[in-house]
Amino acid sequence: MNSRTYQICQKTIMDTSDPNIIFDKDGISDYYHNFHNVMVKGWHPDEKGHKELMRMAEKIKKEGEGKDFDCIIGLSGGLDSSYVTYITKEVMGLRPLLFHVDAGWNTDQAVGNIEKLVDGLGLDLYTEVINWEEMKDLQVAVLKSGISDQDLPQDYAFFSTLYIFARKHRIKYVITGSNISTECCREPMEWGGYGPGIDKTFILDIHKKFGKKPLKTFPLIDILVYKAYYMTFLGMEVFKPLDLVPFVKKDAEEFLGKRFGWQKFKHKHHESRWTRFYEDYWLPRRFGYEKRRAHFSSLILTGQMTRDEALERISRPEMDEKFLKQEFEYVANKLELTVEELQAMFDLPKKTYKDYRNKKKIISLGTKVLSLIGKERRLFR
Repeated sequence: MNSRTYQICQKTIMDTSDPNIIFDKDGISDYYHNFHNVMVKGWHPDEKGHKELMRMAEKIKKEGEGKDFDCIIGLSGGLDSSYVTYITKEVMGLRPLLFHVDAGWNTDQAVGNIEKLVDGLGLDLYTEVINWEEMKDLQVAVLKSGISDQDLPQDYAFFSTLYIFARKHRIKYVITGSNISTECCREPMEWGGYGPGIDKTFILDIHKKFGKKPLKTFPLIDILVYKAYYMTFLGMEVFKPLDLVPFVKKDAEEFLGKRFGWQKFKHKHHESRWTRFYEDYWLPRRFGYEKRRAHFSSLILTGQMTRDEALERISRPEMDEKFLKQEFEYVANKLELTVEELQAMFDLPKKTYKDYRNKKKIISLGTKVLSLIGKERRLFR
């Protein structure tokens, strides 16, 4: 799918598996330059960040007076959402409602981590369970579509359910574990999706072509509705505390383990059995895309990993072949497919968003505007 001569960034491990990557004369990619020229401006794990963190804490507290909760946090049991939960409660002194969306793919480890944080911090947890028959039907439809981003049904369910709940209960502030420290190198659009937010037109066109059951209850908030109604009209705000505190992956994992008995995962996003399968098996083997390149490059750029360590790690899979074979069988069985049927979907012709109705032009324009006014610092092409 990429005719370019192979090249890899001399500072990170991003390479020409991103067909639109740009290198300078020294072989350094635009990911490196975007981090140093753009993203660091919004990253303050220092005294300046602490002052901003506490300023926001006071603002959120004041606006939350008289309410049961002053903010909401989507908690997956993974590192980012777990650590931001601790920061929100113990450092900022806020009263968050923890919100979990069960889309049917939780690992036992993730469930255990959630329970430990709830008990350890004395917080309330609300869990929304997605209708499994609809979830399953949409996931199979996306598999049949041939596109690379097989995590869309889960991502869309998580995001939409949280915001629908927050709106219904008039919770203005959404606290997220999204951060620069471990996510400054964003995966290129070709590896999955084409921009931030939910394109309802796109996902419904795929379901219309390949789905079998109506999506009567499946939550979908289109990106334009979210931006125009939820953020502009209702005034909902997303706040990212982890950009304002020291957040080092290994240190945070160790701290959560000692404080709550929290258990670390082998790699990012492994709290979801589906995402683990998709990122460790489906995406690299079917498309040649390794999201670990972006994950490790983020750690390189923020000084948490050396480039040599990243190259060694990327040279081998996270999970062994026997385990991956078992996961392939597990996924097929859970989706009520035979192994042969799932393999046939794996072997389908590769497709992109261009093969389905979508709002890419509108979303891309909105992203460019946000970048120009400093509201979006990630690299989107």
